[in-house]
Amino acid sequence: MLINLLQEVTDQADQVAEVSEEKSISILELLFSGGLGGTIIIIILGVLLFAAIYIYFERLFAIKAASKTDKNFMSQIKDNVSSGNIEGAKVRCAQENSPVARLTAKGISRIGNPLEDINTAIENAGRLEVYKLEKNVSILATVAGAAPMIGFLGTVIGMVLAFHELATSSGQAEMGLLAEGIYTAMTTTVAGLIVGIIAYIGYNHLVVKTDKVVHQMEATAVDFLDLLNEPT
Repeated sequence: MLINLLQEVTDQADQVAEVSEEKSISILELLFSGGLGGTIIIIILGVLLFAAIYIYFERLFAIKAASKTDKNFMSQIKDNVSSGNIEGAKVRCAQENSPVARLTAKGISRIGNPLEDINTAIENAGRLEVYKLEKNVSILATVAGAAPMIGFLGTVIGMVLAFHELATSSGQAEMGLLAEGIYTAMTTTVAGLIVGIIAYIGYNHLVVKTDKVVHQMEATAVDFLDLLNEPT
């Protein structure tokens, strides 16, 4: 009795494994069963998805590294500048190695010039830092807009194939032939929307992160200029 029960459990487990394998295979078949045109579009969307994910994580780590600044950094800079230790302030900026520190270092290097010149130098350095932070982020926006359009192109191709089969068969086309065009239309549309949504969310998340770093740089620039305006 126990042996029979164990045998039934084993058979059920084998059936579940077979069903799972069939489902995974059916998904792959669904993606690449749309003919040559559908397969090419799916591959293009796959490349765009890989590029979007790579750029997102690469920029995310870079922005996180840029946002890390010692809380005592500006107070140390103020102490050095107030005491006339300009070289010490430059060394402290070099040790920090962040956008905020590089802006401060640019301002320190201009000490002695008119305040307007120092402000201009800091603004120019800030533009360069923002450009570095936003490097390749625009590609995510391009992918977010292009991926759904590429998917829609696959939809059009799929429907053209389906109606072409109907036209050439006088309205008596086999379901298998029609299914290929429908597969192309549906799978490419879904894939394009998925890639576009992922790229869009990633782009907006990076924009928010970048804006926080930019705000941090602007606050630091204001603090540094206020320091120079303080009466000696």
